[in-house]
Amino acid sequence: MDLNTSYLGFRLEHPFIAGASPLGSRLDTVKRLEDAGCAAIVLHSLFEEQVTFANQGRVGHLDPLAPEFKDALAHFPADADYVFNPDGYAEHIVRVKRAVSVPVVASLNGTSAESWLRFGRVIEQAGADALELNLYEVATDDKVPGTLIEDQLLNMTIEMKRALRIPIAIKLSPFFTSLANVARNLDRAGSDGLVLFNRFYQPDVDIRTMQPVTNVELSSSGELLLRLRWLAIFHGRVRPSLAVSGGVATPDDGIKALLAGADAVQMVSAILRHGPGHVKTMLTGLERWMEWQKIESLADVRGRVSLEAVRNPAAFERGGYIRTLQSWKVG
Repeated sequence: MDLNTSYLGFRLEHPFIAGASPLGSRLDTVKRLEDAGCAAIVLHSLFEEQVTFANQGRVGHLDPLAPEFKDALAHFPADADYVFNPDGYAEHIVRVKRAVSVPVVASLNGTSAESWLRFGRVIEQAGADALELNLYEVATDDKVPGTLIEDQLLNMTIEMKRALRIPIAIKLSPFFTSLANVARNLDRAGSDGLVLFNRFYQPDVDIRTMQPVTNVELSSSGELLLRLRWLAIFHGRVRPSLAVSGGVATPDDGIKALLAGADAVQMVSAILRHGPGHVKTMLTGLERWMEWQKIESLADVRGRVSLEAVRNPAAFERGGYIRTLQSWKVG
């Protein structure tokens, strides 16, 4: 049975890889991920704010010594709270590359390319096989148009591709007016991969203290459906590799993502819940399902239920929407 897949130009033994998580911050847990069978490992993220603080003594553009920025900066962790500073992150990459043989993908999380270009080169020199860029930004300024956010993402991709030789994957948010157009433009900009999707953490409200409460909630299978839709739309229509991130909790979830068109399946929450050994569970489930379906190669699975062969995806989507609503019968 052939489970080989290609992601970011790398030939992987199977599609299940470790996504960016705290497990990537320690050498012993990184080695456990490889030993458990992860075909590639995405390291935990380094944040843009860490880079600007190390280079300029600022958190973003804010001076931590200026009284007028005290309230704004109170929302950020202290510099000592991060696992690594930028130099430490680069050194961690070096150590990880010496310890494991699977592809190692570094991760940068931020809102602009301002500090990333320089540090992207450091990451490349440290030996990372690829780089995942996570543009996490909630646009709260009502004067900022959506086109500006998209242009920032595209320009960042173009600049990073010019500066680096290693492959670059863009971790996308689903909250674009025309996500298909964003993906097409990222394809043209040279992105080597698209990761669907970034999870936007949403604070709750404590009615006792009347204060916002932020908790890290692990993803569940219910989050997969949005990702399946866009995997199915993108498969065969864009050149970059497609990875799913979020909502993959069970072997069935992984199979669905592959059928929709994923080249790689990133796992975080399931591994945090069940441990690295859950990768074997995913693999066994995929193999048994392929045997049951009498399918010998993963290439015959990928994109089988995508919209690649659908002439008019918009009509397919609209028709399915109406049909679903009309299927509900009262009484």
